[in-house]
Order: sequence, then structure tokens, then C-alpha cells
Amino acid sequence: MPNGLNAILQRTGRERILDISFASNEAGGEHEEDKQSRLDLLVTTGSGDWLNVEIQFTDKYDMVKRSMYYWSGVYRSQLRRRMGYRELRPVIAINLMNFNIFTQTEQFHTTYHLYEDREKFKLTDMMEFHFIEMPKLLSAWKEERLDPWNDVLARWLLLLGIVDTRKDEVYKDIFKELEEIAMNDETLREAFHSWEGLSATPDEVRAYQARMKHIIDEEAAVREAELRAKEAELEGERRGEARGEARGEARGEARGKKEATERMVRNMLAMGMTPADVARAAEISESEVVGIQESKGPDSAE
Repeated sequence: MPNGLNAILQRTGRERILDISFASNEAGGEHEEDKQSRLDLLVTTGSGDWLNVEIQFTDKYDMVKRSMYYWSGVYRSQLRRRMGYRELRPVIAINLMNFNIFTQTEQFHTTYHLYEDREKFKLTDMMEFHFIEMPKLLSAWKEERLDPWNDVLARWLLLLGIVDTRKDEVYKDIFKELEEIAMNDETLREAFHSWEGLSATPDEVRAYQARMKHIIDEEAAVREAELRAKEAELEGERRGEARGEARGEARGEARGKKEATERMVRNMLAMGMTPADVARAAEISESEVVGIQESKGPDSAE
């Protein structure tokens, strides 16, 4: 992985990664209750620049905005008390995608910075975005527009794209060419023997992919069950609260209506009206008027 990332950084003149160390795997929440957004990999270069590496297999998100969101969180998280802004280090976002997002170009690797609109000079080196579209890489290789023998980045990206995730198969022709290149590339040869525990056979690569798919599916199923149970619990609570509120409102309305009627009856009786007249005016029975008259209301004196 360091060699592949270094090949990407070389395109824009950045310093090499000396070693991969996990600086953090969380970003996007300044408070404990804030939503946390996980990063795939966050590493630093020899000069202290930060790399945010994202690997996406499906086009679920707006990848440009997603990348900017993660970039801003990493850049902001550097600043501590008694630090000056000039001490902030560049943050480089690298997005490896198993799908295409840019229709304006056939390049599989595009880079982006902030430039002045008319004269095109760079505003800062603090921000840098890399987008690598694997389908374009594979198309370039099939059309012989790619030279992995003389392009370090091409060979490492082909290694990442060696498995056809849609068919769960290994690209045997890519495997064969990389295997030949690995005879003269020690780091690539080591990757064939140790990359994620894979050996140098297509069958074992497929077996590893199948195992990982099973593990991911099992974990996803457990999580999905947890989410469904939580949703059912919340829905039950909402329905219970709604029923309780409806019953409470009905009881309160009936009680309020009864108290208003009793006050009106007492007022009319106090004015000297007969129980029969009061009953007709209040639209209740005469016996109810007599009952109110004989009872002690909330305002009656002892």
C-alpha cells in the first residue's frame, strides 16, 4: 500500500510516505453526541502532510462533496490551543472508486487544487484532491493505453483492481502480466505473497474475497436486525404515546365541559331561575340540575 500511495503522491511532487500509521479513524464530530464519520485510512508523510484515503466500491454518495466533508474535518482537527494557523499541514484526499464519476475526461487519475480563475496560479498547497476511477483504468489497460511495466502507479492500481467484484472473479490476464512484472519488482512480488494474506493464485484470491464477503454480509445482517428492532421499539413508543395523548385529551375535554356546565347551572340558579328553566337553558335534565344544586362546587363555601 505505501508504494501505491507514494506513486500517487509523486504525480504532484509530494513527499513519500515513510510508513503507514493510523493517526485516527474518526472525523466529523466535535462533540460526543455529534454523528461520527469513519475514514478508511488516515496517514502522514515524511514532511507531516496528512493523507485521507477512501476506498468506495459502490456509487452510494456524492463523492466530491463527501471527500470535501472529510477533508475539512481532518484539516480542522489539526488546530490546537496555542497553535498558529501557519502550523497547519496540508491534507491530501485520495479517493479510489470502483465506478466513474467524471464524464469530462477519460483520465483514470485526476487531481484538483485551488487556483485563481483568470491567471491560474495556485492559492495554496493545503488542499489537494485525487480521484481514481478504476473502470477507466481497466479500460485503458484493455485498450493498451496503459503501461504497467514502466508506470509504478498503473501496476499498483491494477493490483487493487485485479478482482472483478461484479462477477467475483480474478482478471487472469491482469494477474498474469503483474506476475511477470513482479519478477523484476521486489515490492510487487512481496505484495503477491502477503497483500491481505493472499497467495499468488487466482483461486486463493477468489476464496479470500468469498470469505470477506461472507463476513461482511454476516455483520451487515446483524446490524440490520439491530436497526429494525430499534425502529420497531421506537414506533411502538410513538404509537403508545399517541394513544395516551388522545385518551388524555378526550378525558380533559369531557372534564372541562362538565365543569363549565356546572358553573353555568349554579350561576343561573343563583339568579333565581327555577331548575326546570335552567335545565332547558343548559340542555340537560332537571334531575341533573337538582344534583348540581345539591352538590358542593369548587367555589362553594363551607
